[in-house]
Amino acid sequence: MPLWCRQILGALVFYTVLPLPHAWPLEFRRLARWAPLVGLLLGGLLWLTGLGLRELGFSVALNGWLLVLLWLGLTGGLHLDGAMDTADGLAVPDSERRLAVMADSRSGAFGVMVAIALLALKATALASLVGNPALVAVPVWGRWAQVLAVARFPYLRAEGKGALHRRDYCGWPDWLPGLLLALGASALPLLVGQSGLVLRLLLGGLLLAWIVPGWFARRLGGHTGDSYGATVEWTEALLLVLLAAG
Repeated sequence: MPLWCRQILGALVFYTVLPLPHAWPLEFRRLARWAPLVGLLLGGLLWLTGLGLRELGFSVALNGWLLVLLWLGLTGGLHLDGAMDTADGLAVPDSERRLAVMADSRSGAFGVMVAIALLALKATALASLVGNPALVAVPVWGRWAQVLAVARFPYLRAEGKGALHRRDYCGWPDWLPGLLLALGASALPLLVGQSGLVLRLLLGGLLLAWIVPGWFARRLGGHTGDSYGATVEWTEALLLVLLAAG
């Protein structure tokens, strides 16, 4: 099996809970560059599930929450957990203690509040986007924001799950394919004649992918695996809000 194929399988195992045969070979180096492709798969599943929910006639609010729960289930809460740990760390005034707090597996009050806020924002925004092909692009942009975080900022820990992202980073070959994928996915609303959403996806995705990881890096002095997860979650949530605002 070629290296790129083993890397994609490794990315699926790392970023999702999708079952794969144990005999399939996995490669975990340069995972980050395949994260947007994983996002495309997740976005496609959300879109198709939304089409099915719309046919079942559930209320729009229920549809939004069902999609959020599916989204959370497919990722195993990986990125939400990072967002919670990052919130707990940023709540500590002493910058030298932040990484230790973020490494603590116990969730604090700020982490719980951020989780509630993220889930509520996503569910509310999704209620108006159920079955819309724009959903496909949102997880792609969220994960490309993570790739930019890897590319632009130092990693703050010597070890950890996120350390391999920065250690194996290889420059533009790692971030350019994800950008092209996000740009292509952003054109999907044209299938239903919603050109306005295309513009919001393009501008919103680019701006948020630049601003969100930069904000976390300024507050923390760089990034960790937790702040990579926070970058994904907040980029997705804010982009959904932008899409639903119109």
